[in-house]
Order: sequence, then structure tokens, then C-alpha cells
Amino acid sequence: MSPRQLILLILSALTTVMVALALVSSWQQPQIQSRLDLAQTNLSLQAAEWEPPPEWDMNGLPGGIIGEDVYETAIAQYRDALNSVRRTLDDNQQQQLLLSDSPVNGLPELNQLDGTIRQAQDLKSTLELRLGILLAQGDRPEEAFSLWRNLLETSDSITDNTQARTATILIDLWNQSPPEPDNAEALLNNTFSGWFRDRALSQLYRVQQEDDALAALQAQEQETAQQTLIRLVILTLISGVTLLLGTLLLLFLLGQWFFKGETAILAKNQSNIWELDWGWETIAQVIVVGFFLVFFIGQALSAGIIFPLFYKLVNLDADLSTTRWQAISIFLSYLLSAAAALGVLYRSLTPYFPLRENWFRFRLLPGLGWGFGGYIAAVPLVLGISLINQEIWDGKGGSNPILEIVLEGQDWVAIICLFLTASVLAPIFEELIFRGFLLPSLTRYIPVWGAILLSSLIFAVAHLSVSEVLPLATLGIVLGITYTRSRNLLAAMLMHGLWNSGTLISLIILGGGAT
Repeated sequence: MSPRQLILLILSALTTVMVALALVSSWQQPQIQSRLDLAQTNLSLQAAEWEPPPEWDMNGLPGGIIGEDVYETAIAQYRDALNSVRRTLDDNQQQQLLLSDSPVNGLPELNQLDGTIRQAQDLKSTLELRLGILLAQGDRPEEAFSLWRNLLETSDSITDNTQARTATILIDLWNQSPPEPDNAEALLNNTFSGWFRDRALSQLYRVQQEDDALAALQAQEQETAQQTLIRLVILTLISGVTLLLGTLLLLFLLGQWFFKGETAILAKNQSNIWELDWGWETIAQVIVVGFFLVFFIGQALSAGIIFPLFYKLVNLDADLSTTRWQAISIFLSYLLSAAAALGVLYRSLTPYFPLRENWFRFRLLPGLGWGFGGYIAAVPLVLGISLINQEIWDGKGGSNPILEIVLEGQDWVAIICLFLTASVLAPIFEELIFRGFLLPSLTRYIPVWGAILLSSLIFAVAHLSVSEVLPLATLGIVLGITYTRSRNLLAAMLMHGLWNSGTLISLIILGGGAT
């Protein structure tokens, strides 16, 4: 065995361990999907407050956007979310005890677990406050008081103390008693948003008999409710039309494949392999060394040392606690990591230049058609797998931090940075690596369909989030089929970019209802 082969084997083993540890670590993190569901529920609650003119018939809204049981539905969803967070919190606290009692005390693991537990406790308190308001509005005040009193009994951190003061105010308000703190209005404004803030402030103004403030709030609420309804209609139409078109396209493609066989669109180039001059060493070098560079550059930059120094050197007043600077840092981090990995790809393939004709091909017009078609076909497949995936992981398993930042913030500078990262840089970099290089290289050893499956699995695992493996692998399979049938890398890049863009647009629309 040559020194190069030995080094690659060692790096491959280390990479496998690192990926496994990252996936296990992601298991402790909550999925974003449950927050997306709550965000849409919050928007529905806001929209349900709109009082349309009497002559308007609102019963024909598509898909039951609001529905008659919006409050009961919201209570059920918040209960499910709260129970899921409680289970996760219990699991993490038990793991914390095991690590503390272990003779091999892993301080980094404990510190990370402490942060995860604090986040779960904060989310639990937030859900208890909001679920209590839902119950109080639904004429079930005793259940609300029980939740709020439980929060008071279990709060022990600075954040919890703020939420505990809020719980005390809510108990007073729904007991028709003026709250004791003079800053009750400011505290409610800072703690809540959207429908929950309006309900808490409405109750405050009624108890304190501030009629003018209540009237102004109700007028603002009607305007917000109408705007929210429009956002929900847009979101429903976009998702509904895309899902319908994707289902029809899939049925057409499968039907054509069944009746036309080898001349069908899905059969095009299905068994044609790529001609290549390199072997497994080059494949491993690109994937393993590239991953190492991406991982360590990402870790170094996320450690919070390099970016502050860089911003200070160039005289930028950067507050890395804000959404804007987090997004800028993610963009720069991804740009550097992708450049390093693509540098490894270029250096690895340099001995084989010029490459054969069918490698890394870009053709505009065929690429547009295949890219849009692949995106439409992927929607029902990935959404269907995602629904199954939610049941499997029960709200746990981690998620992409970019999605969470978009959901939480409405800063357009941040959104533009994240759009460039997710919808431009990621499709170019990931498609060059996984579809442009890895998939064709694997056809030297396994059939095309096997190369599609294996490259898709590696693509999914490389995102280091256990709950996203199944959906991302499904997306990778559609990307692989699109690329192998079209032999056009632009098609895969366009499809990938459309998928990420669609996700970001949905998050922006849902942002107003985020938890």
C-alpha cells in the first residue's frame, strides 16, 4: 500500500467517525418542520381575526385556509409541539446525568448538551405561554392557569425568569386583575408577536379600561389580518399548484415509461456510463479531502474568532448576534469552504486534462427544460417522504441553520445573503461535486442506477442532519435522474436552485408567524 493510499484510508476512517458523531449530535436538535407548522398556524390565527364586509362570501376559500376549527386545531398543534419538546428535554437531561456520572467526562459534549437543554427549556416556556393564551381565549382558563403556574414552578434561568414574569401578568389579566409590574405592556410586546401579542394586549387594555388603546389595536389587527390572509392564499396557491403539476408530471412520465419502454424520457441514457481515466483513489481524494476542508473551515469560522478579527481589520462594525451579520458570515463561510473543496477537485483532475467530452457539460435550453421539469417532479416525492420522515423522527433530528435564520428574521440584507448562499452557491458547488464528479465516477464500478442511489445518500449524509437524510436523499435521486438523463449539469444546478429558492420563499411568507 502506497503512502497516498494509507493517508486516504486514514482520512476516510476519520471522516466516517466525524460524520457519525455529527449525525448523533443532530439528533439532540429540534427539527424546523414543527416550527414551520406552528408558524402557519399562527398566520391562520391572525387571518381568522379578519372581519370581512357582510357581502363577502368567505366560505369558498381554497383548501380551507382558515377553517372553522382554527382555535381547536391550534390548541392541538401546540399541545403536540409542547409534548415533543418535553420528551426531548427529558431525554437530554437523562443523557446529561449519564455524561456527568461517566468516568470519561466529555466536557465539550456536556457544554453542547447544556446549550441544547437551555434552548429546549426556553422553547418549552414559550409554548406554555402561548398555549395558555389559546386555552384562555377558548374559555378554558383553568387549563391556562395550570400551564402558567407550572412555568412559574419550573423556571430557573434568566430567560425563564422573564417568561415567569410574563406568566404572572397573564394569570392576573385573565383573573380580571390589573397586573402589578408597571412595564407589563412592554414585557408583553417583547415576549409575544402576532396573534398572541394582540390577544395579550387586548386583555391588558380591557382590564385597565384603556378604550382608545384597545380601539387602535383592533384597527391595526384588522389590517394585519387582511394582509396575513393574502400571504396564506399566496402560500396555498404556490404549494397547491406546484404539487398538482408535479403529480401530473410524475404520472405522465411513469405512464410513458410503461408504454414506450426504451424510447421513454425516463429511459434516456439510463445505462450509458461515463468514460473516465481515474480510479477510486482520485474519487476518495476529492470527496474525503474536500469534506475535511469544508468541515474544518466551517468549524474554524463558526468558532467565533476569525470573522470578528476580519471585520475588525476591515473596520466593519459587525454585531454577530444579529441576523444580518450571521447571514453575512454564513455566506462568506460557505464561499470559502466551497472554493477550497472545488480547488481539491481541480487539482485532483489536473493530471487528466483535457477531460473527455461528456464531462461537466452545460447547455442552456435543454438545461432549462430538464431543470424546471425535475423541480416540479421532485415536489410530490420529497413532500411525501417528508411527511413520513416527520413521523419517524418525532420533531427531532436537527435542521439547516439557514432555514431557521430566514424563518426568524425579516432583514432583507440577511435574506439576500442567504438566498445567494442557498440558491446560487450551494447548487453550483454541490452539483459540481455530487452530480458532476461523484455520480459519473461511480459508474466505473457500479451501474448508473446504483451510482444515483449511492451519490444521493452521500449527498444527504454530507448535510450532517439525521432528520434530513431521507428527504435529501430523495431530492438527490431526482437530481441524479435529471442529470443522467439530460447529461446537462446546468439542469441539475437549476433544479437544485429552484428547490432551495422555493423553500426560502415559503419561509419568508411564514416568517410573520414564526414561533
